[in-house]
Amino acid sequence: MLLAYTRDMRIRLTIILVVLPFFAVTLLLSGVAGFTAAARGIDRINRELFDLKARDLRAYAEEKWLLLMENQYAERPEMVSAAAQDLFTRARTLITGEGEIIFAVDAWGNLTASTAPLEIRANEREPLLRILEDSEEETVRAFIDGKARTVSVFYCIPFGWHVVISVERVSLYRELTDMIPRALIGAGGSLFIGGLLLCLLARRLSKPLNALTNTVKEIAERMDAGARAAVVYPDESGALAHSFNGMMARFELLYKGLKAYGFNAAISERKERRIKGVFQKYVPKDTVDKFSGGPDAALAGETKELAVLFSDVKGFSALSRRLGPDEIVRTLNRYLSDQVEIVMKRNGMVDKYVGDGLAAFWGAPVKREDDPAQAVFAALDMIEALKAFNRRQEELGKPDFALGIGVNYGNATVGNIGSQRKMDYTMLGDTVAVAAALADLAGVYQEELLIADALYENIKQREPKLPVRLIDCVEIKGRGVKIYAVRRSVTAPEAKAWGYYHEGMALYYHRSFEDAAQQFKKALIILHEDRSAEILLARCLAYTESPPPPEWNGFEPPPKKGASPLKKGASPIKKGTSLAAAKNPVRPLNEKENENENTSEGAGAL
Repeated sequence: MLLAYTRDMRIRLTIILVVLPFFAVTLLLSGVAGFTAAARGIDRINRELFDLKARDLRAYAEEKWLLLMENQYAERPEMVSAAAQDLFTRARTLITGEGEIIFAVDAWGNLTASTAPLEIRANEREPLLRILEDSEEETVRAFIDGKARTVSVFYCIPFGWHVVISVERVSLYRELTDMIPRALIGAGGSLFIGGLLLCLLARRLSKPLNALTNTVKEIAERMDAGARAAVVYPDESGALAHSFNGMMARFELLYKGLKAYGFNAAISERKERRIKGVFQKYVPKDTVDKFSGGPDAALAGETKELAVLFSDVKGFSALSRRLGPDEIVRTLNRYLSDQVEIVMKRNGMVDKYVGDGLAAFWGAPVKREDDPAQAVFAALDMIEALKAFNRRQEELGKPDFALGIGVNYGNATVGNIGSQRKMDYTMLGDTVAVAAALADLAGVYQEELLIADALYENIKQREPKLPVRLIDCVEIKGRGVKIYAVRRSVTAPEAKAWGYYHEGMALYYHRSFEDAAQQFKKALIILHEDRSAEILLARCLAYTESPPPPEWNGFEPPPKKGASPLKKGASPIKKGTSLAAAKNPVRPLNEKENENENTSEGAGAL
């Protein structure tokens, strides 16, 4: 009796210990999720409020400066000082909460104006300067006057100041932190009530389970097939007891069936041995063993030359936040339908969907001579289809999609990968990894289509009129890769800028960094948004001051996403700036980009 009671208590305790943690974790996760969502909402509202204030102050400063210029007061310090004081009078009207201060510092981090008393301490100056340099118009955290603050910075050109809009983080989250004790009390009460209800439930559940356990033990000890479980409640536990009793009634029939099954299995095993013995007369034993070992024996892949394409929607995370779940799924399905149709028309095979993009390949299971060219033209067709898609998005009042595509060519493993339950005909290998990396780098270089040197070498003779330029030489997955941008056509300004760009690349890979920088500046004057020219120009300026070692081969780590790599004042771009016609047009694929060496096919001495 004591043993049965102890076992009954163990069942109840097990039920409580299993269920109660799920209840507690659910409460905890709900609280954490609510707190996190509230904090994010506060951050988003604060960021938007900072943006509004920054735009207001910038516009007000420009208005004051234009007024000084129109009245020829810009050279009078006392008038400039009065305008600056007026600007901070305006700033004081924008203060909306406790702990908020708007202040201005010069290029050395010295405080020049403030809406309230403030001190920038010595240990805070250097972090503040880094924020001024790297985080303009972004909301970041910083310590100012010994207090943790959320700050947003913009550069006020008329007065040469960095204007900082800040608020104490304690004040920003005060109401949220005040809610934590009340939330904890509520969670504790919920756990207590839930625990009591769970104890009652465990007691009810354990009674029929204990009765069934005793019956099973009796059957095991006495081998009594006539034993029956008591029906305690007319519910699921009662149905379980009825089912158990019915199972015992059929136990004898089941036992007979098991004996028959064992007999048939023995006969089948003998037949299998005989069949293997027959096949071994015609096929080597190792081959028979391989294909008789099970379904996994048929999952081996093979190495083929594939053209691999990866596409990626740039900034998809931001788009998904702007659209609801249903809307983003409908929009993504409509976008992918067009993209998949293009791949299939170009004789490609869609491998898988990778989040917001897709992966496809050419060359398996059927190999065609023009697979590399078809992959490139499929990418160009996808870019054209995206334009029509974005026009439809504009008509619907929805945000545009921006596309980044990477295409590579080389050996890859392809075949059925998986298990008996789930298999995919897919691809693996370095060629695939490089194509995926190129799709990511398309966003870094702000190009829609990038291809690797292996693919470029394959199609340059087949498609000689396709506009192309060498973008960079980078290290991907531990090896050097030359990457190229491909267009279906280029405009006259682009052709002119690309001519300067080609000359700059030739000089760059001959270590003539100062001359190369001049060519990249010319390209940037024509194409203000040419990120590749910005990256190479920044690199040339750095190497002019500190040249690379003699063993430098031109391959660099891939640049990171972000703002322009050029330092302030290094960009040659000014509105109204123009150049005469460029000397060199865009080179087609089968022509060298320099009379002495190459830049289209490679990188000079590389």
